[in-house]
Amino acid sequence: MQLKGLLQVSDFDLRLLRVFRTVAQVGSFSAAEGVLGITRSAISLHMSDLEKRLGGMRLCQRGRAGFALTEEGRQVLQASETLMAAVENFRSEVNQLHSSLRGDLNIGLMNSLISQPHMHITSALRTLRQNSEAVRVHISMSTPGEIERGLLEGRLHMGVLPETNALSGLEYRRLYDEPYFLYCSWEHPLFEQAQQGEVSAQSLCRAAAIAPTYRMSPEAIGQHQDLNCVATASDREGIAFLILTGQYIGFLPEHVAARWVEKEQMIAVDPQQRRFTIPLSLAMRKDRRAHAIVDYFLRVLESESRL
Repeated sequence: MQLKGLLQVSDFDLRLLRVFRTVAQVGSFSAAEGVLGITRSAISLHMSDLEKRLGGMRLCQRGRAGFALTEEGRQVLQASETLMAAVENFRSEVNQLHSSLRGDLNIGLMNSLISQPHMHITSALRTLRQNSEAVRVHISMSTPGEIERGLLEGRLHMGVLPETNALSGLEYRRLYDEPYFLYCSWEHPLFEQAQQGEVSAQSLCRAAAIAPTYRMSPEAIGQHQDLNCVATASDREGIAFLILTGQYIGFLPEHVAARWVEKEQMIAVDPQQRRFTIPLSLAMRKDRRAHAIVDYFLRVLESESRL
């Protein structure tokens, strides 16, 4: 049977594609309910409508076995990303003709940034909202590698990540430096020694340690080389989890560990020697198009950084 293709793209089709993209991103109809604010039955109806609009194409498998995109579904998802980016570029260019801002701002953030005392992103977002309620802000919490991919693929307008190994396709604007220290928990054998400032190099080398799986700076790599790294974690929250077991030592940004240090549940081990600093930067694609919301946000961010 020959399937009839999509002859034109209407506003209705765009709405259906947005529902489909959300379902694909969260991985199920039930998870998409809270994101979209509509019932599972309504989502199912929208998906059926989209499949009919695409000529009877099956986009996903859903049932007891779980949710999974078909090969056609993956291709439609990729094409929809290109389409939505084109729509947003058009809206951005039209925005240049008006004084008011409206549209989407997609930002990728690492986890645990909320405790950073100089997080100018928060202040800039506040100013953006106060200036225009027509701007829709979308924040994705991701690993540095996922943020870089989102930027290079055009899904994110900007992202905050460590500037350890700069990618040629991205430009970076320094926000601040994060000091890292080596920590253990109050249940770890090194805790009392750390309190007395008497941790030996041999004790550190024997202790089970955590190595991040994300890219590190040469300074950070050097600090990990002589440790007994027997566990890994993809982000800072995972490192904190392992430290709090009382079985591992690991490096965390000072502001991330502060909540446990204040409660005497963590302590920095040999802080004079076991430390390094990583710069955090705002990253964007070098070849990005003019975007009124992004440009305004950057101006506000620069102003906030001077305060």
